[in-house]
Amino acid sequence: MITKINMKKVNCYKNPASLTTDKKINLIYGLNGTGKSTLSNYLYDRTYPNFVDCSIEGLTDDEILVYNQHFIRDYFYQSESLKGIFTLSKENKEAEEKAILAQLEIVRKDKDKTTKSTAITSTTNDLDTKRENAETKTWEIKKKFAGDDRILEYCLDNLKGKRETLYNYLASVVKTEHEPTKTIDQLKKEVDAIQGNTANKYDLLPKINIDNRQIESTLIFSKSIIGNENSTVAELIKKLKNSDWIKEGIKFISQDTDDIKQLCPFCQERTITATLIENIKNYFDEVYENDINELKTALSAYDANNQAIPKKEVYDTNLFIKANKSNFENLYNAVVYCLSDNKEKIAEKIKTPSQLIVLKNSSQVINDFNGLVDEINILITEHNAKIQNREATLITIKQQFWTCMRWKYDQTISAFQNDKTIIEKKLKNLKDEIIKIDDDITAQKLIIIDQQKKTINIDEAIANINDGLIELGIDGFHIEKHKDVLYKIVRTEQCENTFETLSEGEKMIISFLYFRELCKGKRSASSVASKKIVVIDDPISSLSHIYIFNIGLMIKNDFFNSPQYEQVFLLTHSLYFFYEMTNPNYVKRKDDQKLFRLSKNIDGSQIIEMKYEEIQNDYHSYWFIIKDDKQPPALTANCMRNIIEYFFNFIEKRDLNNVFQKPELKAIQYQAFYRYINRESHSLGQNIFDIKEFNYSDFKEAFRLVFMSSGYEEHYKKMMK
Repeated sequence: MITKINMKKVNCYKNPASLTTDKKINLIYGLNGTGKSTLSNYLYDRTYPNFVDCSIEGLTDDEILVYNQHFIRDYFYQSESLKGIFTLSKENKEAEEKAILAQLEIVRKDKDKTTKSTAITSTTNDLDTKRENAETKTWEIKKKFAGDDRILEYCLDNLKGKRETLYNYLASVVKTEHEPTKTIDQLKKEVDAIQGNTANKYDLLPKINIDNRQIESTLIFSKSIIGNENSTVAELIKKLKNSDWIKEGIKFISQDTDDIKQLCPFCQERTITATLIENIKNYFDEVYENDINELKTALSAYDANNQAIPKKEVYDTNLFIKANKSNFENLYNAVVYCLSDNKEKIAEKIKTPSQLIVLKNSSQVINDFNGLVDEINILITEHNAKIQNREATLITIKQQFWTCMRWKYDQTISAFQNDKTIIEKKLKNLKDEIIKIDDDITAQKLIIIDQQKKTINIDEAIANINDGLIELGIDGFHIEKHKDVLYKIVRTEQCENTFETLSEGEKMIISFLYFRELCKGKRSASSVASKKIVVIDDPISSLSHIYIFNIGLMIKNDFFNSPQYEQVFLLTHSLYFFYEMTNPNYVKRKDDQKLFRLSKNIDGSQIIEMKYEEIQNDYHSYWFIIKDDKQPPALTANCMRNIIEYFFNFIEKRDLNNVFQKPELKAIQYQAFYRYINRESHSLGQNIFDIKEFNYSDFKEAFRLVFMSSGYEEHYKKMMK
C-alpha cells in the first residue's frame, strides 16, 4: 500500500507537495491545470527523468495500474489490435485448484516475508539508534577541541563535518595495550611550544664543572695547629689552650729588644720583657707557619674553583627552568650554601688553627644539581628537534592525541561494536530467511504459470467489454477476437482506423472498459497475481452526463467494493463526480476513504487534505480560488467573472450592465476589472484580458463593491468566510 506520494520539481509542483494516506480509497479533486495529470503520469511511469525528485513510500511488490491519457495513447493509438487480457476459465478444475493453492501459499509466504521485513526494519532502526548514540557521544571531541582554546583543533582536520566521519575514524584507531602516559594537557603544551608564541629554540643549560674533592679532603683541616712545645712558654700556652689568641696579640707588641718592659696588649701593664717576647716567638716556629700557609693556599684554591659556578641569571631566562623552578632553586641554593659554608670554615681555621674542622662533600650537591640540568637539557634537545622537524612532530602529537581519545572512549566504541556484531548477525539471518521465502514464492509462481497455461483464455474479457458497451447503450462498435491473444475494435459500418473515428466520449468508454478488464485479469499468460493499486485519472472528462452516473457506479462496484484491489486513487476535475464517489456514510467513509484537494497558485501546486463538509459545487469553488492572492491573475479574474455572471444572470436574473453603472465602480483603478468582467463575449479580441493590468487588491475591492452596491453584502460576507 502506498502511504505517501512526494511530488517535487516537476511541472506545476515547484515546491515539495505530499499526499499522505492510510486508506484504501483516495479521492482527489482539482481544477484543470492543478497537477492531476502530473501526479497520475508519475504513478504511470516513475522511471521518467522528469520525476527524479519524486518518490513513493510504503510500496513493496504491489502492481500499480494507471488509467490516464498516457494509458489511452499507449494502448489504443498505436495499433488497431489490442493486447489480450487473460482470465481463468473453468475448463481444467484440477489445474485451477493447483493454481489457487499456489496463490494461497504465495499469500502466506508474503505475510511471513512482511513480518521478517518488519523485523529487519526494526532491527536496522535499533542499530541506527545505537550508532547515533555512539556517534553523539564521540562528537564531544569535536565540541571540546574545536571550541575551546583550539590548540589541538588541527588533529580534527576533515573530521568536523559529520558525526559519522569522526566516529568511524576514532573506531579505526588501534587501541594500545597500555594507557598512554602523556595527558592532553601535555600534548597541548608540546603543540604550543613548537607553533605558539614560545616556539623558539633554546641553548643547553651549563652544568657546574668544579671538583673540590681534593681540597675538601685535605688532612690539614683535621689537624690542631700549635707552636713549639720545647719553648719555655709552651706549658703556659698549653694551659691557656689559646695559642691563636696569643699569636694574634703578639702583633701588638713592639719588637725592640731593650731591657724596658713592654706594655702588655692584654692587661695593658708593662710586664712584657724581651726574653718573654723571644720565648713566644720561638713557640710559633716554622712548622706552624707552614701549616698556616697551607690553609691559606687551600682557601685561595677553593675560592678560585667556586668562581666557576654559573650565575643564577643564566638559568632564570630559560623556559624549561621555569617549569622546574622550585626544584632548581633548591638544588642550586644547596650548592651555593655548601661551598659558602666550606669557605667560611677554612677562613675560620686560619684564624683559629688549633680548631679541627670537617668540610662538607660538595660533590653530592653538585651531582644532584647537574642531574637536574641533564634532565632539562634532554627536554631542550627534544624541543629543539621538534621545532627543527615541526611537521613530523605535529603528526606524532596527532597520533598521540587519537590514542588518548581511543582509550577515553573505548567503552562507547566497544559497546557499540559488540551490539553491532550481534545485530548484524540477526540481520543476516533475517535476510537469509527472506531469500529462502523469495525462492519459495518464485517456485509457487512457476506452478501458477504452468497451471494457467492449461486454463487461460481471453473470451471472458471480450464478453465483459461488449456487455459493458451494451449496458451503456452503445451499439455502434464492439470488440472481436483477433488471433489467439489479441482483439480489435470493430464498427458496425466497416472503416479503417476504427478507434480514430470514435468520438472522445466513445474513446473514453471503450478504453475504460478495457482498463477495467486489465485490472481484473492478467497482462500475459505468464503473469502471476499480485497486490494491485489502481489509479484512475478523470474517467469522465469527455463524457456527457448520461454516462457519468454509470461510470461512477462501475468504479464503486468493480474497484471500491472489490477485495481484489489493495488501494484505489481517483482523480477528477468535477465536484459533482467527486461528491458522487464519496461515501455518505460517516463511519464507512472514515474507515475506507480519504479526500484531497489539488490547488495551484504562484508558489506551485499543493495537495491539501479535505473534509467531507468542504465539498461544495463549482460556484463555491470559484469563491475558494479568489480568496487566494497567490492564484494566477487570469484564473482569479476568470473566477470573479464566473461568480458574477452566475449570481446575477442565473440566480438573481439581473442585468449585469446596470450593476456597473454604479458611481463607485467607475473609478479609474477599477477600469481593468470593468473591461474584463463586462465583456460581452469570451472570444472577442478587443476584450482579451491584459495580464499587465491585473492588480489583485483593486480587483478584489471592485468585486466586493459589485455585491455591496447591489444590496448583497450578507451574501458576499458569507461566501468570503
